[in-house]
Amino acid sequence: MASLKDPAQMASSSSGLTFKLHPLVIVNISDHHTRVKSQSQPPSADSSSSTSTSPSSRVFGCVIGVQRGRTVEIFNSFELLYDPSTHSLDRPFLEKKQELYKKVFPNFYILGWYSTGADAEESDMLIHKALMDINESPVYVLLNPLINHAQKDLPVTIFESEMHVIDGIPQLIFVRSSYTIETVEAERISVDHVAHLKPSDGGSAATQLAAHLTGIHSAIKMLNSRIRVLHHYLNAMQKGNLFF
Repeated sequence: MASLKDPAQMASSSSGLTFKLHPLVIVNISDHHTRVKSQSQPPSADSSSSTSTSPSSRVFGCVIGVQRGRTVEIFNSFELLYDPSTHSLDRPFLEKKQELYKKVFPNFYILGWYSTGADAEESDMLIHKALMDINESPVYVLLNPLINHAQKDLPVTIFESEMHVIDGIPQLIFVRSSYTIETVEAERISVDHVAHLKPSDGGSAATQLAAHLTGIHSAIKMLNSRIRVLHHYLNAMQKGNLFF
């Protein structure tokens, strides 16, 4: 996919909106990218040698929150399914997720979407336009997963879309928007805890994580087996096959 390198398409927003981004969104996108990349990359592959984000490893999702006047506050996000062959999102899946999140967060609305990559791609505008029936002015949150030790700012860019006349032709383009990080007490505690996690036994963080995930996997397997027993019991009761 081609990146949008034209300077006009990297202009700053003139909407006057103020964006507040919560850390949970960044954590969610980072986690989504890490899981997808680990599943698609062979264990023997050297991830440190990767210099670009392949289309197959990009992730996509919606960002949700509230807009109060000219202030847009992005609180949370959820993952979406993407078809790279058509550059489109799975709309039924999106609508189902939207309905579920609305039950839990009735005051949150879909504000836009997110993805990963070094820069906005030409095909991203297709996704952006497809969401305009949900939000007429969606925002696009882009996280760059590539490590740049010289960069001091967060590798997160927020884009809006504006109609600009380029070469005499009106075109909808991405424009950069400034933002601030907004946190609540629960987020500050959680982020600080994650940032200061250290192995308690002197082992590597990867070893500790593997042990932790193994424990979770075993617990889930046990829970699943017990749910199956209950399910069979309830089915038998419903069919009248239980004898006391």
